[in-house]
Amino acid sequence: MHAAGPRPRPRPAAAKRTQFNLGRALPVLVMAVVVVVDLVTPDSERVDRLLFTVPALAAATWSVYGTIGIGVVAMALRALLVVGRGEPAAEELLASEGLILSITAASAWVSAVRSRYVRDLAEVTAVADVVQRVVLRPLPPRLGPVDLHLLYVAAAAKARIGGDFYEAVQIPGAVRIMLGDVQGKGLGAVETASVLLGAFRSTAYDAPDLPALADRLDEGLARYAAWDPDSDAAERFATVVLVELPDGGDTGRLLNCGHPAPLLQHGSRIATIEVAEPSLPLNLAGLADSRHHVEEFPFGPGDRLLLYTDGVSETRDRDGVFYPLEERARLWSDAPSDRIPELLHQDLAAYGADGLDDDVAALVIARTGGAAAPAAGPR
Repeated sequence: MHAAGPRPRPRPAAAKRTQFNLGRALPVLVMAVVVVVDLVTPDSERVDRLLFTVPALAAATWSVYGTIGIGVVAMALRALLVVGRGEPAAEELLASEGLILSITAASAWVSAVRSRYVRDLAEVTAVADVVQRVVLRPLPPRLGPVDLHLLYVAAAAKARIGGDFYEAVQIPGAVRIMLGDVQGKGLGAVETASVLLGAFRSTAYDAPDLPALADRLDEGLARYAAWDPDSDAAERFATVVLVELPDGGDTGRLLNCGHPAPLLQHGSRIATIEVAEPSLPLNLAGLADSRHHVEEFPFGPGDRLLLYTDGVSETRDRDGVFYPLEERARLWSDAPSDRIPELLHQDLAAYGADGLDDDVAALVIARTGGAAAPAAGPR
């Protein structure tokens, strides 16, 4: 599975094209069926009246001029069928032709409105794609001594970005990674996530250690709240896990700010990394006097670390049972690292009573045995 960037959930392009082509073909198929059925049925069966529906069907997928053209063809077919039946009722023919003409005019207006909304939606979608690339940039598949494999699914079916966020940077001698989850959903959660991402990107390179980095993330939220006190970011908190993986050695460092405990696969053993003194979530640090505690854990070549948000761990089945992540991780212990996000996504969607109803982010970090790449500057 590709490791880079969020995974929105659009329908496959092939399915969209098929649906669009069927929609465009439907008015033509209706006209063809009406003509054939009308010719083979008795004159008492007036199937040709179904031609009144053709312009309205065309408005759903055809352009304005296409809708008008189909309406004109429907009028012509209706006239031919009536004349071919030998009916001299000119008044009825004129009335029916006038009705089709009126329906065609209304359908052309509907088509014009639909086309305008489609263009507006395309522009909004393009803007959303740009925002996605700026706020949640794709992760590189390899950074320093680790491979990165990401799963990201926004809760809203058409959304590109949710309240879950992630970032990874390479500093001299180590890789620093952040994965977090903003309380709540909607644009306010996205706003808070963007503030934390900006704070991480600007301070991860020069913060002396993980506690200092966590403090600067808190300060970033506080400064933003002071700059815009009416913003949702002033009221929301975020759980975050920070990881630092030195280029040399076989250990890693972790600081947990109220976030679900990561899973570590060390050799054949899989277990959560429990922090003795977890920190409070960001934007809540002022509620208690506490010092950030950094947990060290073994992390040598071949080891894997799974960071995830509560959209994974709190997915429930129809009986209200939480998703058994640790059990599933054991089943996938021999699977390639780049397959884990795809397996997790499919399993979560099948396990959840209502599918995936929350933002989901999961990041597989695999320590490789090769030499570390040179440290990179800010992306």
